[in-house]
Amino acid sequence: MKYNQQELLISVIADLLKGSQHVAVGMASPIPGSAALLVREETSRTDKPLRVSMIGGNANNPFTDGGRELFDCAGQGRIDTFFLGGVQIDGNANINLVGTGKYPNMVRRFAGSFGSTYMYLMVPRVIIFRPEHTKRVLVPKVDFISAPGISENGVFRNGGPYALVTQLCVMHFDRKRSRFRLTSVHPHSNIEEIKDNTGFKFDHPDLVPKTVVPNEGRLLLLRKTISKEIAKTYPKFAKDAFKDAT
Repeated sequence: MKYNQQELLISVIADLLKGSQHVAVGMASPIPGSAALLVREETSRTDKPLRVSMIGGNANNPFTDGGRELFDCAGQGRIDTFFLGGVQIDGNANINLVGTGKYPNMVRRFAGSFGSTYMYLMVPRVIIFRPEHTKRVLVPKVDFISAPGISENGVFRNGGPYALVTQLCVMHFDRKRSRFRLTSVHPHSNIEEIKDNTGFKFDHPDLVPKTVVPNEGRLLLLRKTISKEIAKTYPKFAKDAFKDAT
């Protein structure tokens, strides 16, 4: 069966969620949300089903007090995986959600950080998800650090960057070396394209594996079951992403 870009990214993120017990998904995150719901469905008949908490809408949202309850849950160590994105991301996994240009007189301003710094430091595994893979996004150094990928000695930190997923590849973050390592390249890309479109240096093996694509069973589950569940929160996304749903 053929898959589309959204289905590939959902499947890629789902594979990164293996071993998680409680995944929280923030606002405006339909692809990570779909991935979490997919893994929940795949583990539903096991003795360790995945717990999923999605902020936004009423479906799959256990929180009655929004972000504050989410932060409290993270602070108590009851969330092990979360997602963050950024206007800019650099090689130290620093994230910029504030704007581009020199602060405070920035060229462009964006929505801001909200709880990104807190979640980055509290949640053990943070997956950075940014589909656009260009030097505009993946920069040598972010213009403003909204959430730091690494911290100085003495800073209390339970969590941090685990992986980076883009439309071209998957990278994992080595916290000891404070550096990304390319771990798989999506079927439609290659390492030369990734190097040409990444503004920071990263490690990679001599032979980079290809990303595992979704099999027929997973695609059917996405299109028949997950499409309906994610539509409760993101109806337009579900309609566009699963056009081949049967």
